[in-house]
Amino acid sequence: MKEFHPRILVFCCNWCSYAGADLAGVSRLQIKPHFRVIRTMCSGRIEPEFVLDAFRTGTDGVLITGCHPGDCHYISGNYKARRRFYMLRVLLRELGIDERRFKLEWISAGEGGKFQKVVNEFVEHITGLGSSRKNPGPQC
Repeated sequence: MKEFHPRILVFCCNWCSYAGADLAGVSRLQIKPHFRVIRTMCSGRIEPEFVLDAFRTGTDGVLITGCHPGDCHYISGNYKARRRFYMLRVLLRELGIDERRFKLEWISAGEGGKFQKVVNEFVEHITGLGSSRKNPGPQC
């Protein structure tokens, strides 16, 4: 039996969480390798279609990371991301996709340890849920 390795997509805002991911890397913190980072200028720029397309193409989990509320480089982008996150959770549920496969987390540039912890916990969580491809929801 082949061991399951999840496919996880992590959207990181350029100004905070991507720098936190970089800090985790240069600090040589151990992070499970089963994720890919997509660097965005702001968490508020992550369109719902990006998340839906990720799940449609077989991604097992999607994590959005951004600046802490009140610290957004673009002033209110993270508030926009938070509103979209809650709307998308409802939509995913309606499409038959387990909403536990989708997460939003605030990580600042100086929180490399938090980035490590959040990603490792999310990888473990998704690994526990298993593949999203064995019981795919409707094609969106």
